[in-house]
Amino acid sequence: MWKLKLASADSAADSMEGCLDCLLKALTHNNAEASEKIRDAGVLDLFSALLAPKSPCAPKVANIVAEVAKNEFMRSPCVGAGLLPPLVQLLRSEDQDVLLQTGRALGNICYDSREYRTPCDSEHVRDYSMIQVYVDSLQAELISMGVIPTLVKLLGIHSQNPSLTEMCLIAFGNLAELESSKEQFASTNIAEELVKLFQKQVEHEKKEMVFEVLAPLAENDTIKLQLVEAGLVESLLEVVDRTVDGEREEDMAELKTASDLMVLLLLGDESMQKLFEGGQGSVFQRVLSWVPSHNHQLQLAGALAIANFARNDGNCIHMVETGIVQKLLDLLERHVNEGNVTVQHAALSALRNLAIPVVNKSKMLSLGVADVVLKFLPSEMPPVQFKLLGTLRMLIDTQAQAAEQLGTNPTLVERLTEWCEAKDHAGVMGESSRLLSALIRHSRSKDVVRTVIQGGGVKHLVNMATSEHVIMQNEALVALGLMAALDLGLAEKDFEGTRLVQVLHKLLSDERSAPEIKYNSMILICAIMGSEPLHQAVRGLAFLDVVAKLRAHENQTVAQQASLTEQRLTVQS
Repeated sequence: MWKLKLASADSAADSMEGCLDCLLKALTHNNAEASEKIRDAGVLDLFSALLAPKSPCAPKVANIVAEVAKNEFMRSPCVGAGLLPPLVQLLRSEDQDVLLQTGRALGNICYDSREYRTPCDSEHVRDYSMIQVYVDSLQAELISMGVIPTLVKLLGIHSQNPSLTEMCLIAFGNLAELESSKEQFASTNIAEELVKLFQKQVEHEKKEMVFEVLAPLAENDTIKLQLVEAGLVESLLEVVDRTVDGEREEDMAELKTASDLMVLLLLGDESMQKLFEGGQGSVFQRVLSWVPSHNHQLQLAGALAIANFARNDGNCIHMVETGIVQKLLDLLERHVNEGNVTVQHAALSALRNLAIPVVNKSKMLSLGVADVVLKFLPSEMPPVQFKLLGTLRMLIDTQAQAAEQLGTNPTLVERLTEWCEAKDHAGVMGESSRLLSALIRHSRSKDVVRTVIQGGGVKHLVNMATSEHVIMQNEALVALGLMAALDLGLAEKDFEGTRLVQVLHKLLSDERSAPEIKYNSMILICAIMGSEPLHQAVRGLAFLDVVAKLRAHENQTVAQQASLTEQRLTVQS
């Protein structure tokens, strides 16, 4: 019956219109049942011709497609009936009703319902993954058809039409999540159009819609810069000023979204440098004023912004010279007891970045940065622990006095050895080992060596020497070599207990070991030969054979050290 009614309508426009009206009425009454009948009767196959640009039926057919595509089971049949290409063509129409219905149809066919799904078993997870891939492929198909520039143009032309504007924003929101879309978006004037649209919005819900499109687009560095040049930052600052003292839920939501988006824009090198303006930029100065704010969200955004501005030595040096470190220390002091983890993490991130240039280290140490950072040693939050460790490691790099002061702090060393066993948090575990090594390497102090040995740090350094990361292996071997040179007598028992000699034999025998690992392993072998039990362990593993082979190593430094080590082993054998 469904197919016959539509087929008999070919001879009369009125009958066609009436038939389409009947379909729409049926869909309104029971969408799922009517959609199923439309599918089973093969009606979808007739729609492609009726969606032609000059067809008077196009708006109603697009409306019907939009309605049936509300059902997930109808989306694949719509694609199979070849409806995507004619619908994309209709986006070039000047008829606003056609555009609206076409946008609805395309949006529903490619609707991404992932966020509403709650898979509860493996079968559902598998189905969910298949749906995700399918939706992504449909959206990618639309992108390949050139739908993005068409929609951006529509937004510019019809920005006064709320329904069409909303339709474009929904489409952008879905498409912007795909990485393949970013390049096409960047080739349009999307940034300019969205900023103009954002500036016109008064209602909270409408602003949120624009925000939801801006956030995924701003992940692209080219679009970041375009948004900055289009004046988005000034608009975001206005939102912050207007909502910072607001108590309504929507004010707090807008403040968070605006400040988060500001920080996201600073992740791009070009956009960040443009806003920094040599440290004189008005935006940079405004963001700095957020750090001493009483609003936690602004404190967080301000600290993260500083961390992002501190991505090159020039910026870091300027910021330290202009007193930003003290602002961050004051902020951290306020959060020692308040314990806002996100603010602690952000402020420590900023201090870590600022401490990278060599000229900043001594200045920051003299301001008491290490003392303030140590106040967070009791923290049980891995993100804070990780940044705390990184900040201290950056501060003591080449700073012997600071390394010795920290390295003889038994409370710090005890905490480090505890974190070296944080197997659930690989980052914390790795950073703890690296800081232990750094304390020895940069201080070259016998007192530090003793503190680390007495604190149980040797086993962690030996374990670090077997890391999959060459830089960590090397740092560990250098630290162990200094330990052996400065106090072999005290280290001897721990070296035996951790089977250090066996570890070194394995590193030297492994063809995959980097040249610097082989070199420092041989240096360490020579350093431990003064211990009788370690000497015996070396003799028992036939090191001479392994070292002799290394005399022919392609790396000259390794080959030379192999000759020296062979001589030492031969003399003491």
